[in-house]
Amino acid sequence: MNLYPIIAGNFMLDGGAMFGVVPKSIWQKTNPADSNNMVKIAARCLLVEDEDKLVLIDAGMGDKQSEKFFSYYYRWGEDTLESSLKKHGFHPDDVTDVFLTHLHFDHCGGAVIKTREGSLETTFKNAKYWSNKDHWEWAMKPNKREAASFLKENIHPIIGSGQLNYLDKDENNYLTKSNLGFDVLFVDGHTEKQMIPIISYKGQKIAFAADLVPTHGHIPLPYIPGYDIRPLMSLQEKELFLNYCLEKNVHLFFEHDAFVELASLQKTDRGVRLNKKLNLLDL
Repeated sequence: MNLYPIIAGNFMLDGGAMFGVVPKSIWQKTNPADSNNMVKIAARCLLVEDEDKLVLIDAGMGDKQSEKFFSYYYRWGEDTLESSLKKHGFHPDDVTDVFLTHLHFDHCGGAVIKTREGSLETTFKNAKYWSNKDHWEWAMKPNKREAASFLKENIHPIIGSGQLNYLDKDENNYLTKSNLGFDVLFVDGHTEKQMIPIISYKGQKIAFAADLVPTHGHIPLPYIPGYDIRPLMSLQEKELFLNYCLEKNVHLFFEHDAFVELASLQKTDRGVRLNKKLNLLDL
């Protein structure tokens, strides 16, 4: 198995929204803000090469939205989904599976492209697209709090393509087995049935932390984004998850951390904290 970090574009978000009730005087120590209170955010996806499978976990926000839409997110950097795949020697047509942790636009937008003729098509023509039925139905009929994150142009083309597949949650175990080469944890605090892949790699377990722990600055329990629909549930899920990671020596791969790709954890008298900042190449 080989793992490749895929930078699908970077953007910025309001620091207060990213850290909820935690004061700026504290969170800016790990995630410094600019004069507009915006913090740098990555869209760091993960490509899993495992025998005959090439699985892309999440796809960033893509580039098909309007100029007005992108004006809210202050994109920065030169990396794109396609250029990052090319850097590692791959083309979108090589991808066999696209695993979407959830359907917020910054995680699935790159999975659909707009053609020169203006039609919407899936980016990965030869891939199966993976979600789960509960989350898909949640996104198809969004609540008013999340409606701006679930965009029809990101969701409907996947349905029409015939490429959509569902992963069923195992109700009897903490983790659900998948046929994609990794286990999956289902969590409901950020959004209904977000999926967190946990991958065994070179004798080490790696959790693609998605929006359960977006950056290394979010490791302390109360550091929960204001975007979460059920923050108290996020708190509970995060505590269970971090304790599991400590017990099983699971490293965290950060999707939204602009500067830290991977981290090990340690137990301290203040709770679970970052131990070492790492890269996949360090393993």
